[in-house]
Amino acid sequence: MSLSLSQPADLLPWHTFAVPSQARAGITVSDLSELRAVYRDPKWRDMPKLVLGGGSNVLFTEDFDGLVIRNEILGRHLTRGQSEVLLHLGAGENWDEVVRWTLSQGVFGLENLALIPGTVGAAPIQNIGAYGVEFADHCLYVDYLDLETLEIERLDADQCRFGYRDSVFKQELSGRCVITAVGLALPTDWQPKLGYGPLKALESEGTLTADRIYRAIVDVRQAKLPDPARLGNAGSFFKNPVIEQAEFERLQQCFADLPGYPDPSGGIKVPAGWLIDKAGLKGVAIGGASVHQDQALVLVNRGTATAEDLVALARHVVMTVAERYQITLEPEVRILDGQGALCWQA
Repeated sequence: MSLSLSQPADLLPWHTFAVPSQARAGITVSDLSELRAVYRDPKWRDMPKLVLGGGSNVLFTEDFDGLVIRNEILGRHLTRGQSEVLLHLGAGENWDEVVRWTLSQGVFGLENLALIPGTVGAAPIQNIGAYGVEFADHCLYVDYLDLETLEIERLDADQCRFGYRDSVFKQELSGRCVITAVGLALPTDWQPKLGYGPLKALESEGTLTADRIYRAIVDVRQAKLPDPARLGNAGSFFKNPVIEQAEFERLQQCFADLPGYPDPSGGIKVPAGWLIDKAGLKGVAIGGASVHQDQALVLVNRGTATAEDLVALARHVVMTVAERYQITLEPEVRILDGQGALCWQA
């Protein structure tokens, strides 16, 4: 098996929080045959396994007592139809590079998802979303390797059971599959989506292109979000909470400027960053971890943070917001123990 293998594996370059951690072993796969070979190898059969893409949504609280598999399965295929363009993308592709590639091909619809870190394979797990667009809006199917049969299965969008930062891959299929590819459909009759946040200001520009929207979102993100290469972070640490309409109206009586957006569930989505900011938490630090001074939704490693620092800071944020607004924030980042299990407790 001609795979890139390290024992033990330094996970520092494999995740964006830049917190020192190791795994018993690490391996990189670049195609389906290599992925199958890893799961067939008796050497790894009884060892806990964790699949990583870009490592942009994970925090290791301790060394991982198993095998980390880095998914670098690539592939970009585009088929033009009369009413839509179909994409088939390998799970190891970098998400933002794919977005830029579609624009260069004259294919539009993903521009609102500009500069989201991570890989294509992570997109359906989290049902990534930004500025009024979600992965689910354009998903046709997701292909995955069934870890019991080692056969490729395909789920259509409905079967993926997408929700807000949720999917079947975080529920019943968690730990039972590895995503290998996704299929997307983008309309040829493109219409810009400008209803969310700073994009509303673009409505006055008249004729608008997808490239202009992409550049505007990149500018906003780069102005607000720290570069993980310079300051360790995993982007948005918390989900935006969805609360009932009555609760939102009650809170607005106390906090008149509280923003909210209708959610498909029927509730109101409240920006977690606003709640954290208005609770006075920007810049608050515990050990080497702090709430970013410009974007309250981001927790950062100032260079010396431990996992304990980051978890303690996250708990402090949750407790402070809950006391002020009676809203309980939930992490978007996967906080993992040494066996790869979620271990968050507020």
